[in-house]
Amino acid sequence: MDTKASIEMEKAAQILKLLGDKTRLSMMKLLQTNECCVSELAEIYKASQPAMSQHLRKLKDIGLVKEKRKGQWIFYSINQTHKHYNFLVSILDSLPTQDDRLIELEKQGLRISCC
Repeated sequence: MDTKASIEMEKAAQILKLLGDKTRLSMMKLLQTNECCVSELAEIYKASQPAMSQHLRKLKDIGLVKEKRKGQWIFYSINQTHKHYNFLVSILDSLPTQDDRLIELEKQGLRISCC
């Protein structure tokens, strides 16, 4: 058995359960190539900031998402150092890009950029 490519069934089930939510799955695909803050995600998914924070907290609790403070903003991205990052990427790579959501946000002038 190739231990490098394998993942415990329990951990795989936990990750898949979190990704079973369409919003979280879409968010993870978006965060695969972009950093976003809660307000951007709330606008993209037409949801409240507390709702988006709950999604992010669940993903952060198991280490799939990391946060980085830039000035007054906290930006979220996929944790590429997560033990099961390759498993996550194997799922996300088979999904359609979500970058058009950010492009639309930029057109509306709602993309947050700092620095």
